[in-house]
Amino acid sequence: MSHKIIIYQVFTRLFGNLVITHKEWGSISENGCGKMNDFTDGVLDSIRNNGVSHIWYTGLIRHATQTDYSKFGIPQCHKAIVKGVAGSPYAITDYYDIDPDLAVDVNDRMGEFEHLVKRTHKAKLKVIIDFVPNHVARQYHSIRKPVSVRDLGEDDDVNMNFSSSNNFYYCTGTPLQPQFDNCQGEAEPYTEMPAKATGNDRFDNRPDVNDWYETVKLNYGVDYCGGRSCHFDPIPDTWNKMLNILLFWASKGIDGFRCDMAEMVPVEFWQWVTSKVKDQYPTIFFIGEVYNPAEYRNYIDKGGFDFLYDKVGMYDTLRSVISGNAPASSITDAWQGLDDIHDHTLFFLENHDEQRVASDFFAGDATKSLPALIVSLLLRQNPFMLYFGQEFGERGMDKEGFSGLDGRTTIFDYWTISSVNRWLTGNLTSSERSLWSVYHRMLHIASNEKAVSEGEFFDLMYVNPLSWCFNPERQYGFLRKCGSEVLLVVVNFDTKNVSVEVKIPKHAFDYLGIPQSKIIANDLLSGEIQTFNLSYDCNVAMDINSCSGKIYKFSVKDGSRIRVKRA
Repeated sequence: MSHKIIIYQVFTRLFGNLVITHKEWGSISENGCGKMNDFTDGVLDSIRNNGVSHIWYTGLIRHATQTDYSKFGIPQCHKAIVKGVAGSPYAITDYYDIDPDLAVDVNDRMGEFEHLVKRTHKAKLKVIIDFVPNHVARQYHSIRKPVSVRDLGEDDDVNMNFSSSNNFYYCTGTPLQPQFDNCQGEAEPYTEMPAKATGNDRFDNRPDVNDWYETVKLNYGVDYCGGRSCHFDPIPDTWNKMLNILLFWASKGIDGFRCDMAEMVPVEFWQWVTSKVKDQYPTIFFIGEVYNPAEYRNYIDKGGFDFLYDKVGMYDTLRSVISGNAPASSITDAWQGLDDIHDHTLFFLENHDEQRVASDFFAGDATKSLPALIVSLLLRQNPFMLYFGQEFGERGMDKEGFSGLDGRTTIFDYWTISSVNRWLTGNLTSSERSLWSVYHRMLHIASNEKAVSEGEFFDLMYVNPLSWCFNPERQYGFLRKCGSEVLLVVVNFDTKNVSVEVKIPKHAFDYLGIPQSKIIANDLLSGEIQTFNLSYDCNVAMDINSCSGKIYKFSVKDGSRIRVKRA
């Protein structure tokens, strides 16, 4: 990897919305809605100038909503099976359409998307969009599919619970009997006969409010009620339909897909479809949402994924360290478990599913995550993703409607994000500007330093146990090196300033090819200059502020490297 991939996830519906009504359960006319056209040349340049390389436009494809667009020929959704007034972007109603909420001219919504892709590329950013393969909205119906394409379920035999020729699973002869209000103010209740299996692998007809009740499960040839037997020959009909959808969006010039709940779809499908898409679009890449580390290698090696979320590994570890529930030294365990596939893991501290760091449900203060930011960005060559507003310390403590007060930014409601609003209007608070400046420096360090994007890595924790001069419960250190450039990175998760001494073992000198010498180091965060004597098993002394770190950069003669097994 010659360049560090830094992904900026934006929830498109919320990003550019400047309406500050903030009415709980508010409609689009009351609370407003962001548009694709809000991503102007200037906005995109600002994002790119912050060190970002890719932008993930979340929620572009048309999904279930309570907003009425029937005058534009768009089918109206029954409110009982829409979560929130705006609806979930993961309850897709038409894989071939752009969500009308996001367009200034609803009739030209695909044209506005195509212009968005062009503007994004003009800003030298790459485009990522969602692919939601596991489930669709209960009332899925495509009005924009190509003439040659048959709609999902159009040819299904609804008298069969399972058939590899079907796109859905059916509770034959049985109506949907939801364990929630199936009217929600509508004149008639929502009905479905026969009931389809629900998206979170519920294969009966009685989903409740804790299920993904607004969605139905897609059938990739796995008979879940028949011992999970697989029927992949001949190729299931759903496979071909999904391939057509991926090729449709790839033809629009997008650069990558973030694949929702990828592990709920058989890896055999991914192996088949990613190779076919990449045959026609060799540079396109796939990011998978996979939560089972035991399956990571399967989805990379067999499934063709370029990157996978490392939620259960690094994210959960860093969250525990930030919260004081795990030692900083546990970071070593997190990377060691995935060392052989580290280039394929995606690190993050926030996304649309997780609570905001600054929320009362997590750290309560965004600055407490800065050591974790340094680790996530600089530890390895792999990509890093940040969620819009994270760089300003967005708290996610709004009670928007369906989302409720949960420390997350809503994906179900019409809303505006206060911190992003202040950024777009030039009114950031002093604390928001201060945090943004740290993010800005860190993202540029990760983007520009070859030791980060191309360099070797050496963990220093095994020679820095608990002592009077180092606390592995709250401090973590490592080295990165490329050519003659070396980074010594030490972070402090403690809420108090500390003075530490970090041992660099002879093994590190041998493994990285670092000669013993006197060096002048520059802290890339503060600009501070320090002189160190580097010698075998030396201790490097430094003062580190609370919830901060040191990133010392120095140059050495590129000594002959001795390949020995990493400790």
